[in-house]
Amino acid sequence: MQQLAFFEPAKDEAIPQERRSSTTFLDNMALPVHRWFRYSAGFSALWAHDVLEAERAKGRTRVFDPFAGSGTTLLEAEKAGVLAIGAEAHPFVARIARAKLLWREPPQEFLKYGLRVLKIAKSMGPPEVKPSGLLEKCFPPHTLRLLEAIKVAWEECAEGGPLSELSWLALISILRSCSPVGTAQWQYVLPSKSKARALAPFEAFEEKVRGMAYDMARCQQRKNGAQARLYPRDVREASGLPENWADLVITSPPYVNNYDYADATRLEMTFMGEIEGWGDLQDAVRVHLVRSCTQHVASLSAMTEDLIGHPRLCPIRDSLRRVCSSLSVERERHGGRKPYDALVAAYFLDMAKVWDTLRRVASPGALVCFVVGDSAPYGVHVPVERWLGELAVSAGFSAWRFEKTRDRNIRWKNRKHRVPLQEGRLWVKG
Repeated sequence: MQQLAFFEPAKDEAIPQERRSSTTFLDNMALPVHRWFRYSAGFSALWAHDVLEAERAKGRTRVFDPFAGSGTTLLEAEKAGVLAIGAEAHPFVARIARAKLLWREPPQEFLKYGLRVLKIAKSMGPPEVKPSGLLEKCFPPHTLRLLEAIKVAWEECAEGGPLSELSWLALISILRSCSPVGTAQWQYVLPSKSKARALAPFEAFEEKVRGMAYDMARCQQRKNGAQARLYPRDVREASGLPENWADLVITSPPYVNNYDYADATRLEMTFMGEIEGWGDLQDAVRVHLVRSCTQHVASLSAMTEDLIGHPRLCPIRDSLRRVCSSLSVERERHGGRKPYDALVAAYFLDMAKVWDTLRRVASPGALVCFVVGDSAPYGVHVPVERWLGELAVSAGFSAWRFEKTRDRNIRWKNRKHRVPLQEGRLWVKG
């Protein structure tokens, strides 16, 4: 049988050791499978792998990621030979992670499947579409018709199996590269800005399929552990998760920096017909997530004190109340009047519930690592790592320490405040 040629991506970048310890996701874009979809709310896969290897040598062989995102920890656990489970509450992002975990499928079969989808798309006349809102702002009509042709062809072939899910991932992963509008450092779309070059849809899809097949073949040549399991679940609720299972937890929870994590895949969800606009994100995504942006708490601005008074926040109540009181005063001095006081209170109540879940899922001697950053809405500092550590101890963990990895907010240009911030790792002992 004739072998189909893979597209070989550019050589993986040799990443220096000092960058292996970084907390950022950027180097993941040079790594097989991780690079299939650019999800900016991630963290360094190389660092996660190093931790997994080091802890496996100490006898820790079961890792849990309560905010699995697009699968960074799960993929590296497979590579390190460590059993892994994860939970992800964002339905679309969970689907991305599940598709990445299908890298063990036969690469030649996936390549044939993806090229068949493309052949069907090319054979049909580009369908007429009537875009509105975000899609109209992000794609010229001809580009959108070609992307729609790929989607229609994928729907014609889709049977819900692994190969169709991998092809789905290939399609959604090329949308931004085919758009001439700009995107921010995070995943927000900026239709008022433009990129130097946008890719042609058919060529981009073929390149992505061939690149994914190449990564699959390459990864299957190495020795790998058991396949990781992903639960599409809100980790504030522990139902269905195994108790006393994990002896290691590696994750990066949402930051309380007013990033709307629900908005991270709005373009992709709109294109696939899962939402019609920004307003649909509330019921489709946001209700499932830890409250980390003011959109989450718009209806709670008068309930801050009730949130602070929750029994689970007793360990941090006095300092939390002082911060929220300062935020309430500052809110009246700013035009947007964003309810950061309610947000901060709701966020830490949600994270207290997360720690309760982790105490049930983690074994008594488990080690937990959170990649975290502090915050200063309206210039009022929120000591995120300290409060999270204290909530962990109140949930039944024994001790915590913080390891700073980098400074943030040190370039004052275009910043809204001049409070120095930091990012690092919160280590919690079981």
